[in-house]
Amino acid sequence: MMILWAIITRDLKLAYRQGSSGMLGVGFFALIVTLVPLGIGPERDVLLRIAPGILWIGAALSSLISLDRIFHADAEDGSLDLLLTLPPPLELVVLAKTAAHWLTSIVPLVLISPVLAMTLGMPPVDIGFLMLSLLLGSPALSLLGAIGAALTVNTRRGGLLLSVLVLPLYIPTLIFGVQSVGGPTTAGPDALTANLALLVAITLISAVLSAWSAAAALRINAN
Repeated sequence: MMILWAIITRDLKLAYRQGSSGMLGVGFFALIVTLVPLGIGPERDVLLRIAPGILWIGAALSSLISLDRIFHADAEDGSLDLLLTLPPPLELVVLAKTAAHWLTSIVPLVLISPVLAMTLGMPPVDIGFLMLSLLLGSPALSLLGAIGAALTVNTRRGGLLLSVLVLPLYIPTLIFGVQSVGGPTTAGPDALTANLALLVAITLISAVLSAWSAAAALRINAN
């Protein structure tokens, strides 16, 4: 466990020193939420109806910016070879690095989402459901993204390929994430609870799928 914590701490320190990737994601998120209303018009009812979709899609697209950072930098400086030889199973190492990516790249998006939601006219109760759905479902974005990052770890300029691989995997998370933001004004409590539970289930399934698939891809690319 100490080794896994050291991996998370190392990645957090590296992300803090670089800084640009996390801020770029936040800026891109804010840009998406700002530009979409300009394209569809200022009607409050329309914006309120599509606001959950705008915010969830914006968060998903913004998370793509830093996905290659999960393994690519380690492959370039040789650290990946050391990670493959550590005592903990590689699957746990993958989860540790994915957790660091979520903390540095997606948590800032969750924190800024209430401000952006208010610009779209969302009521406070819906903003609360938005943050809850992002906290429960956004880890799946990092976990599923780690699979694409592992598959393209040795690919130069593989950002576009990474996006093509990962975006289809995001679809279930986006569907239930958006449906979880309706609040009691548009959905009953049973429906909201079911959607939030499905988000938790997707995150847990993604953790297992990511740990196994990404570890296998890293072993194959190392040979």
